[in-house]
Amino acid sequence: MKDSDKQVLILAGEPSGDVHGAGLITAMRQRDPSLTFHGIGGTCMAGAGAHLFFSIDQLSAMGLLEVVRQIRPVKQAFDLFKRHLQTLNPGLVILIDYPGFNLRAAAYARTRSRATVFYYIPPKVWAWNRARLKQMKQTIDHAGLIFPFEEKIYKKAGIPATYVGNPLLDQYPFPLKTSFKSRIDSSSPQIIGLLPGSRKNEIQTLLTPMLNAALKIHGCRPHVRFLVSAADSIPLEMIESKVIATGIPDRFHIISGNPRQIFEQTDMLIAASGTITLEAALCCIPTVIVYKMSYLTFRMAQAVVKVKYAGLANIIMNQEVMPELLQDSVTPENIGSAALYMLDHLDEYRRKLAPVRRLLGRPGAADRAADIALNVKKQPGKAYKKEKWVFDKSHQTLLK
Repeated sequence: MKDSDKQVLILAGEPSGDVHGAGLITAMRQRDPSLTFHGIGGTCMAGAGAHLFFSIDQLSAMGLLEVVRQIRPVKQAFDLFKRHLQTLNPGLVILIDYPGFNLRAAAYARTRSRATVFYYIPPKVWAWNRARLKQMKQTIDHAGLIFPFEEKIYKKAGIPATYVGNPLLDQYPFPLKTSFKSRIDSSSPQIIGLLPGSRKNEIQTLLTPMLNAALKIHGCRPHVRFLVSAADSIPLEMIESKVIATGIPDRFHIISGNPRQIFEQTDMLIAASGTITLEAALCCIPTVIVYKMSYLTFRMAQAVVKVKYAGLANIIMNQEVMPELLQDSVTPENIGSAALYMLDHLDEYRRKLAPVRRLLGRPGAADRAADIALNVKKQPGKAYKKEKWVFDKSHQTLLK
């Protein structure tokens, strides 16, 4: 086997993709230690052994205007991808989420290289832009899907695809034993986690209304304490300055890094819409979802998005198991009111979240995705013989 057959290009553009990419790299190297990974990612993928030629710190953005501001680094990243595709001549290209960039990469790899293309966590075409299905049919060899309802959509479009399970189940194989001491000892303070996101524009837009909502909650419930998440991708001083500006910084404790540290202590969350809210659902942590983007981006989204909800748990359950506050509804008053109501009904919200885990099936997504990626690499164009999954209606879950 040629040395270049052992080269893998792997591209992620956001923190969540970095985490999932690291899991996939680890699983693939367990099966074939001779593989070498190069690509775009973050600290997690680097820690798993990938040689990064561009960091996601310069890429993560959401919304039309936010993305426009990043045209230059995106171009730099794509030029480096093209250069490494040519010099490494890899046998496999793996794409992880980040469709605006990765669909272009798939098209380029298809026409300019011999590599097979595996798309792990492909675009959420069930939400918007189904035209991407036609593009993927022409440019990828297989898709590794993370939501059970996606498989029917991709198969109908003629795209080889397999539901591998959701990788968050590997991070949270069991619900966390979160701090419920407030139910037992009324003198113990209740704790609310504030998760404003992992992008700078999210911090600018969401953290201040979250903190102001916290002040209103504190006015009604002086015993409540707040934990503030500081993602690794955000300068800590950016968070600290906003917390100090509240005038009562002692009520807030900033926790850097993995938000799991907050999950293990909190009674409920106020969180930016995104993957983190599905993580919270898997842990049965009641959450108020908030999100705000530029007016132009929001108006465009209204015209093309085909789902009723923003939160992934709400989409999976097809009902609002996590309250959503979007755009003009993102005010300290609205956030505070929703949080105060939730504090009084924590058990009710926990019960609503319990079925989410069952609907997603079992852990092992990275292992199944690794098997598919290696199989597709060896036999491009050949359908993957997947494990058999059965939908158990009595338990509302997927079983192997």
